[in-house]
Amino acid sequence: MTVMTIWELELLSTMGLATGAAGLAGGAIYSRQMHRWLGSYLFPEEPRPRCHLDDETDVFIAICDHWEPRCYGASDDLATSRVHRWRDEYPRLFGGFEDVNGRAPRYTFFFPEDEYRPHYLDDIRPLVDAQYVDVDIHLHHHHDTAEQLREKLENFRETLHYRHGLLRRDPVTGEIVYGFIHGNWALCNSRPDGRFCGVDAELTILKETGCYADFTLPSAPSATQTKTINSIYYAQDKPGQRKSHNVGIRARVGQSPPADHLLMIQGALLPDWKRRRLGIIPRTENSDLHEGRPPSMRRMKLWMQAGVHVAGKPDWKFVKLHTHGCKNGNIDMLLGPQMQQFHQELATYHQQHPNFRYHYVSAWEMAQLVHQAEQAISRPVLEKASPAGVSV
Repeated sequence: MTVMTIWELELLSTMGLATGAAGLAGGAIYSRQMHRWLGSYLFPEEPRPRCHLDDETDVFIAICDHWEPRCYGASDDLATSRVHRWRDEYPRLFGGFEDVNGRAPRYTFFFPEDEYRPHYLDDIRPLVDAQYVDVDIHLHHHHDTAEQLREKLENFRETLHYRHGLLRRDPVTGEIVYGFIHGNWALCNSRPDGRFCGVDAELTILKETGCYADFTLPSAPSATQTKTINSIYYAQDKPGQRKSHNVGIRARVGQSPPADHLLMIQGALLPDWKRRRLGIIPRTENSDLHEGRPPSMRRMKLWMQAGVHVAGKPDWKFVKLHTHGCKNGNIDMLLGPQMQQFHQELATYHQQHPNFRYHYVSAWEMAQLVHQAEQAISRPVLEKASPAGVSV
């Protein structure tokens, strides 16, 4: 019988720990669906631009809220109280903050068609008129046909515009246009089980009904997360295929948007190596603002590190954030001192680093800035926003 030395026993023990750690890491990667996007992060098709403190950088910040007053089966009374809280508290809490353009924090409510009650939108009219809030379309649907989806989008688009004076008309075509976030992340029937959508050709229907851009992504840790990450790109339906937006054509300076493609504006998605599970496995930074993960300058630096930009213009960085602002807990954070602190941190950081220029924008404005970048405009044009419901 061979007797092992202490060194050999220690080596075997170390190898066993390494194997166990690798197994744990692999399990965590798959359980969090990180295998769907981690390769794209580690081996990007184009190098991510490096981010230095004193670089001249314009950062556009858009908070895209899955704004669901009736979330988790709330009664109408509870939903109405949430609506009133946003209406009454937002100006008081954030009216005193300004970005480098002298504009107060802006917010976009992606309001769900399936929760439509006229008085919710009537009640937030003061926020819209004061240009604190813009409204776009959110939709939860299940086992729809293409015809049913088209009807829902067209009817809701008309209701928002004609009944509530919301949305806009395209300045060229005169068509009513809207931004979009898909409920349950299931854009283009992208769930493996096919639930919460049902329409493979969803991108085409969105484009044809006036969608100016989709803001659903990132969806991690959902299995609907695309291979394409940290990107602004154009996607087109592929006949007979789900999740056609898994890849697309990158938005690029000097390149016109391809016809019949839908603009996709993603938020940051990357590993957060300073937050690790068991000290080993990085947690995911997915641009989600929630009760346990309020915004902060540390997160802001991660969002900038992700480098979401139009190719050829890395000095314009797009920070698209998402949240569920009517959810219990989240509403307290978003309408509370943690959010105020974030806006103060942005102002302080700009004072310390004047080349860091931050701009509060709506989803609509963010899409227009993408097109400005494509046209190689040197400085962002952010005029005083027109009231919703009129041409811009």
